[in-house]
Amino acid sequence: MRKLVLGAAALALSAVLGGAAVSAQDLIPVSIVLKWVPQAQFAGYYAAEAMGYYEEAGLDVTIIPAGVDINPQQLLASGEAEFIVDWMGNALATKEAGGDLINIAQIYQRSGMRQITWIDSGLTSFEDLGDQVVGVWCCGNQFPTFAALTKAGFDVDQLQADGLIAQQAFDMNAFLNREIAAGSAMTYNELAQVLEVVGEDGTFPVYTLEDLNVLDFNDYGTAMLEDGLYARTEWLAEEGNEDVATAFLAASFRGWTACRDDAQACIDAVLAAGPTLGVGHQAWMMNEVNKLVWPSENGIGILDAAAFDTTHQIALDFGVITEAIEGDGVMYRTDLAQAALDMIVEGFPETDFYGAEYVAEEVAVTPNGE
Repeated sequence: MRKLVLGAAALALSAVLGGAAVSAQDLIPVSIVLKWVPQAQFAGYYAAEAMGYYEEAGLDVTIIPAGVDINPQQLLASGEAEFIVDWMGNALATKEAGGDLINIAQIYQRSGMRQITWIDSGLTSFEDLGDQVVGVWCCGNQFPTFAALTKAGFDVDQLQADGLIAQQAFDMNAFLNREIAAGSAMTYNELAQVLEVVGEDGTFPVYTLEDLNVLDFNDYGTAMLEDGLYARTEWLAEEGNEDVATAFLAASFRGWTACRDDAQACIDAVLAAGPTLGVGHQAWMMNEVNKLVWPSENGIGILDAAAFDTTHQIALDFGVITEAIEGDGVMYRTDLAQAALDMIVEGFPETDFYGAEYVAEEVAVTPNGE
């Protein structure tokens, strides 16, 4: 594991505030592992790299995409990466299993997960889903739906026994084929996949938002925290590393803010990283991701304790964890994110890092996301 020293970290902090430039040989090497492949879901980090914010903060940041053969938590645990993007439900399970990780910033202030139904089905609420086949994803992504169905008055175990809970692949094929009445979808990905469908005869669009009911876990009170930034407590305890983490957060926050104010530049930064998704899909994704980040009522990156409590309770209720885990100071800490926010607010007073007046753009859906 790399040993980072206080002197270099102090240079990073001064650079964030517009101090003297840091030479290339003084840059501190750190890595961040994403939760998936390069796409606008992670645009803020690519923007911070492309726009030079990490370098200005005295950091040489390596962005490592994840995938089926790359596990962010394994790289964090081994010390091969200092930071990872993960969801809180997964992090809670890892913590209970003895893993060393803590949330140091919460980028997404709200969940992008939805259940969607066809408008002609008449299924307009979670209360309507008790006798319908509902698609859920694996690997912890099923729990917001389970919590919503429970809140709606249904016994999830009985629904599963009755064959009304279907294992859904990470695509919308079962929904499009009407094999399931409700399908799991992220606003920034699978929802767009439905809207991007091209008919066999070339017809486009085949479907629009007017053809869908979109059931929002945020509105229903069963959303779980998604993309946050995590580090190891052992690493943070080493001399100078809290300063390094703060510098990393400050530069990343600037990247995410740039993606709000200049979405196209961030889309270009993502595309330069070599994603497999089309330009149109990335533009949709960037716009939807911005809605999850902004507004940030307490400032970008600051975790909301009530949102953690909801996530934690769902994790307890559905066996993600078997015992309660303390939040502040154990599962998350906000002091580093707050320090980073304070620095950039002071250093860049012309920039809004809260986004209270944020209004989402209108983004056109493109055939097949191209």
